[in-house]
Formats: sequence, C-alpha cells, structure tokens
Amino acid sequence: MNKPEISPHTNLNELLDAYPELEDKFIELAPLFIKLKNPALRKTIAKVTNLKQASTIANVPLADLINGLRKQAGMNEIKVNKENSNMTKPNWVTENKIKINYDATMDIQSGKHPSDKVSREIMTLAENESYVLTTPFVPAPLINIIEEKGFETFSDQESANLFHTYIRKK
Repeated sequence: MNKPEISPHTNLNELLDAYPELEDKFIELAPLFIKLKNPALRKTIAKVTNLKQASTIANVPLADLINGLRKQAGMNEIKVNKENSNMTKPNWVTENKIKINYDATMDIQSGKHPSDKVSREIMTLAENESYVLTTPFVPAPLINIIEEKGFETFSDQESANLFHTYIRKK
C-alpha cells in the first residue's frame, strides 16, 4: 500500500489509517484532538478534516504540525506557507444582527455533525442578519462548506474550548 504524502491537504482519517503509529504524535502536537480517542467523534471529525484545518482548529502552527508528523514518519521537512490567522473582527459581526444562535457543543460531543442543521438554517437568513454557531473548536470543514455556498464567516475564540463562528450572506 502506498502511504499518502503528509501535507496540509492530507485528510486526517487517511493519515491515521495509513500511519496508525502517528496518532499519539498527532495528539501530542495538537492536544485538542485527544477527542479522536472517542470513536463517534473520530468517525465524524477525522473524515472531514485535513491537516490544514486541524492546525486551525487546534491553534497550532501548520508548519509545526506537518513537519512534526513528517519527522515521526521518517520523512524530510517541507516548507509550509504561513498564513495569517490573526483576522480582525469584521463590522458585520454585531450582536444586534444575530437571527439564530446554535450551540452545537452537545451535538458534537454525542457524535452528531451539525452541518445539516446549520446548512438548512443559514438559508433562512435575510440580508444583514447573521447566524452564530458555538462549538468547542473552529469547525473548519463546515466553514469551507458554508463559504462555498456563498456565505462569509468569521470565527472568534472565547476560551480554550469555546468558539463562535459568525455566518452571513455575502
């Protein structure tokens, strides 16, 4: 079996299937992903998350994550472009324009992925209304889906395990 190259676009599920010995190293580099030990969460999170998204979710520099895994797997380091993750809060993120506020924490912890509910509810937004999704991590894969549907997003970290993702129509 040819093992996939470890890069920012490597899917987490494919990585851990091909390199099961990297699970502990991955959790060491991105401790937030200790949740992958829960089979229900692993089934939902790992299938839709790539390493670039995982670095965002865990607030770990992408180069550190990729090259730490590559080193453990016996591969050479690669140059990873650094991206600016320090975005300022856009003007449209204001409390008085929130139409729907959904705390998905309990659903995620029980293994239920919030994507269907969020995708359905954001379609009801009028211009200048926003949706707030609360999660225990940045829901990077879901954000990609939402942005592909023509919405804009902004994620804000309130505490170590509490993130608010604001969504509105472009």
